[in-house]
Amino acid sequence: MKAGLIVAMTSEYEALRRAGVTGAVQSGIGKADAARAATELILRDRPDCIINSGCAGGIAPGLQKFDIVIGAQAAYHDVWCGEGNLPGQVQGLPQRFDADPDLVRTACSLQASRPLHCGLICSGDQFLTTPEEDARVLDIYPDALACDMESAAIAQVCRHYGVPFLSFRLISDVHNSKEEAESTYRDFWKQIADDSFTFLRLLTEKL
Repeated sequence: MKAGLIVAMTSEYEALRRAGVTGAVQSGIGKADAARAATELILRDRPDCIINSGCAGGIAPGLQKFDIVIGAQAAYHDVWCGEGNLPGQVQGLPQRFDADPDLVRTACSLQASRPLHCGLICSGDQFLTTPEEDARVLDIYPDALACDMESAAIAQVCRHYGVPFLSFRLISDVHNSKEEAESTYRDFWKQIADDSFTFLRLLTEKL
């Protein structure tokens, strides 16, 4: 299976390279750049599936830095299209985008060096740092595990083109306070090991 790989940031791209993963597309940060990169990748390379990876903030109790979250679903936390729509729902589309079940099963079957969690990843054009911001997302999606800025946008593009999709994220920060969250995120990039994203290599080798 030919997988198209997308990450957002240079730091994530370089971490993948050190982990032995090549051929990824660096989209840039946020929903617009993520959607653009996914569209270009699908139309240019015709991949059999799209896999999005990188880091995310953990918002569910018990998540720890460097844990891995496999996104069985992706959803927006910053969308509101008015009455008649659910919070987070783009009108005419589902509130949640389901990842490809075969890709989810494959990812969950892998032996990882860090704890695996499978569930909902939420996306929005906001870098969350406080418990209050986490609580706003959890009020919409009580089962949310993590927040990033790209997964749902890529999932929406993949749904449009009928391309199987999966996102998984390495937890970079948790939010007991804004100061602790920002410090944890900075330390994440100082402490990240060269093999931290080998999970993506294992996944693509299994496909």
